[in-house]
Amino acid sequence: MDRVRIKSISLDTYKGSNITVCGWVKSKRESKNCTFVIINDGSCQSDLQLVVDPSGFSSILPAVTTGASIRASGTVQESLGKGQSFELVVSSLEVLGISDESYPLQKKGHSLEFLRQIAHLRGRTNTFGAVFRVRNVLSRLVHKFFQDRGFIWAHTPLITASDCEGAGEMFRVTTFDLGSVPKTEDGKVDYSQDFFGTSANLTVSGQLEGEVLCSSFSDIYTFGPTFRAENSNTTRHLSEFWMIEPEMAFCDLKGDMKIAEEFVRFLLANVIKEARGELEFLQKFYKDTSIQTLEEISSKDFTRISYTDAIEELKKQPASKFEYKVEWGMDLQSEHERFLTDTVFGGPVIVYDYPKDIKAFYMRNNDDGKTVAAMDVLLPRIGELIGGSQREERVDLLEKRMLDMNMSLKDLYWYLDLRRYGSCPHAGFGLGFERLVQYVTGMTNIRDVIPFPRAPRLIEF
Repeated sequence: MDRVRIKSISLDTYKGSNITVCGWVKSKRESKNCTFVIINDGSCQSDLQLVVDPSGFSSILPAVTTGASIRASGTVQESLGKGQSFELVVSSLEVLGISDESYPLQKKGHSLEFLRQIAHLRGRTNTFGAVFRVRNVLSRLVHKFFQDRGFIWAHTPLITASDCEGAGEMFRVTTFDLGSVPKTEDGKVDYSQDFFGTSANLTVSGQLEGEVLCSSFSDIYTFGPTFRAENSNTTRHLSEFWMIEPEMAFCDLKGDMKIAEEFVRFLLANVIKEARGELEFLQKFYKDTSIQTLEEISSKDFTRISYTDAIEELKKQPASKFEYKVEWGMDLQSEHERFLTDTVFGGPVIVYDYPKDIKAFYMRNNDDGKTVAAMDVLLPRIGELIGGSQREERVDLLEKRMLDMNMSLKDLYWYLDLRRYGSCPHAGFGLGFERLVQYVTGMTNIRDVIPFPRAPRLIEF
């Protein structure tokens, strides 16, 4: 089925040419001498107007209803109407798939809440067509950034026996019949009889395996789905989400912050170039979408400030300013992060050297004995976008940290082995991809930037 995608059509290339297009009908307007059919094929934000002579297609036009899929051939000509520079004068028309009167997408606007209920169709709307094409562009740019710098794309496992973050909010993977789960003599689940012979879960991060691979290939990155069984129904959380996690050998915290800043600036600068039409559309209807803001962030240096100094900045404010009390040792909340970016510094901020007691076991201990070489990249409006650290490469300190946190050295022997066999300074970070798409598109609910959101009680599609 040879066809030209709407995205590829231009007057310079196709004016006067006979082409074939396919798409879904968005609207139809009929008059005595002419019928105008608007279609979109998903390739771009723009629709294509078909000009149809009703006398020649009287038997077909009744089936050309909103939502139907059609194939049309004809001649491209310059349009005299408003809203498009060209149109297709139809010489051949075929309905490929009918759409009955119950089709829920009409010409009027629909709320995002309603569209979440019909996630299988919302990609045909202007909003979600734009959002998901932006997501595609950002995905491609992620790979371009790392591939152009010599990184290797690593495929880390989705099923794991370890909990990278130590939060325990993991989905269990089992082949047990849940009606008759085998038990040990002391009444605990006997995982020795399960498929893997031990407890298994869906991964919350590919970082630990990423460290394994960077110990062989120097610079690697992961880009894949991760899972968290957190019972949260906020606009910022998903149970299944995509993570980008580079790991870099022979890299310290300073280098980690540098590559993270370059990464964010690269993505924002280039998504504007490659998805401007989509962003311009979203900017018209969603107040948090701003091409100007993306341009400003992509072109300015990120402020760097230690956690300790950030706390001092926050303490300058009256205690009533924040819901959460500001004190050294606390984990910064979203309100604190946004205050730093939006009010104190007026732009992106990287906070580094966090208290070790609020960070993960694998982060490198600083010489002060109180902090670790961790960093967060904060952006205006959303707060944290990236979290990362220099990893602890000293086996004795890592073992002590794990024991202090009641972790099993035996279960992660392979992770400790990396520190025994050619250990080197290394660092990495994680970026939640949906949070990035949310920031770029201006969508306020994270469920609107992934085609099939997974959250508590939400697995319909």
